Amino acid sequence: MATTDTLRMVIGVPRENRAGETRVALSPTALPQLTKAGFEIIVESGAGDAAGYPDAAFTDRGARIGTRDDAFGADVLVQVNVMDGDASCSDLGKLRQGQVVVGSVAPFARPELVNAVGATGATLFALELVPRTTRAQSMDILSSQAAVAGYKAVIIAADKLPRMFPLLTTAAGTIAPAKVFVIGAGVAGLAAIANSRRLGALVEAYDVRPAAREEVESLGARFVELPLETGQEEGSGGYAKQLSEDTIRKQQELMAKTVAGSDVVITTAQVQGSTAPVIVTTEMVKQMAPGSVIVDLAAEQGGNCEPTVAGETIDVDGVQVIGVVNLPGTIPVHSSQLFGKNVANFVTLMVVDGAVDVGVDDDVIKESVVAKGGDVVNNRVREALGMEKLPEPEPPAPDPEPESEETPAAEEAAK
Repeated sequence: MATTDTLRMVIGVPRENRAGETRVALSPTALPQLTKAGFEIIVESGAGDAAGYPDAAFTDRGARIGTRDDAFGADVLVQVNVMDGDASCSDLGKLRQGQVVVGSVAPFARPELVNAVGATGATLFALELVPRTTRAQSMDILSSQAAVAGYKAVIIAADKLPRMFPLLTTAAGTIAPAKVFVIGAGVAGLAAIANSRRLGALVEAYDVRPAAREEVESLGARFVELPLETGQEEGSGGYAKQLSEDTIRKQQELMAKTVAGSDVVITTAQVQGSTAPVIVTTEMVKQMAPGSVIVDLAAEQGGNCEPTVAGETIDVDGVQVIGVVNLPGTIPVHSSQLFGKNVANFVTLMVVDGAVDVGVDDDVIKESVVAKGGDVVNNRVREALGMEKLPEPEPPAPDPEPESEETPAAEEAAK
């Protein structure tokens, strides 16, 4: 049965406001799943233009085109960047009590945004918090967008490197393959490894999780062994955790030779809710040959490379350090398609008896909600805001021991 938290089945898709953002929260390919589930979809006119999806592409799949106010009037609002990540965003005034907002929030980096949305009475879901479980993979925006970013990082590196990636044997001589070193073998790192191999480079990769070796080697790369105790045998959900400063320093020392011998270094190490660890120091960059390239996928979180500046290319003794930002936005057709599928899978989890129920008993929904009922309900966000933590839910009681089916007489006979 649906609860009192239920809403009508109307989804609004506004145009993104963030500077340089080209993606749209729902691509036309995601609409049939939602309309089949009973949703009506209202798309702000022009919302998909930058992603290569004109209004007609949405209407052909059953959506209605409207104004921004029409989109914000829906009961469920989906965005790539919720409220543009700005607590003073004018769109906040369009939110209302009980409305559902779903998208990328960066809740730990911008807790004030969560507080501001929560104050409107809207229920806010941060898709970054979708649990790292097999069941939730189809809703994981971090993974889908990281795959795009890892692919594009290699294209950028190949474009900037003053040499080719593949081994070539020609009448004019043999050209040695480029050497690529990927730091971090999560989704973005594995995508970078795969694309570097496709282009013919010799690829090495490192991850603090020894379990990543098999995935790295399955893609044809060499796993770099560092004699380093990291305690990362089992990271949460397969993701690495923050290392101590002493461990990072030892990691830098051991990795310096591999970095110096690489033509391209792609760094991908990020820890959710924390500044990215600095893995490649300025001194390590200076040991690389002039013309080498570093692409830092963690630039927006501070960078894995010490000289990195988000959105800029820094020259360090002839080595280009590229602080890339929003790489998925540079491939908007497919990144929007993947993001939209994640959103559709997530939203349909809340459909109960033909209505949206934000109180549905589902771990994916429960772990992703950060504001509800006029309050911030995620304790990590509350802590960042200086608010008192909410009581943690009681763990389920263990099942009672089954009673003996033997009768007293049978028990007596068994003695």
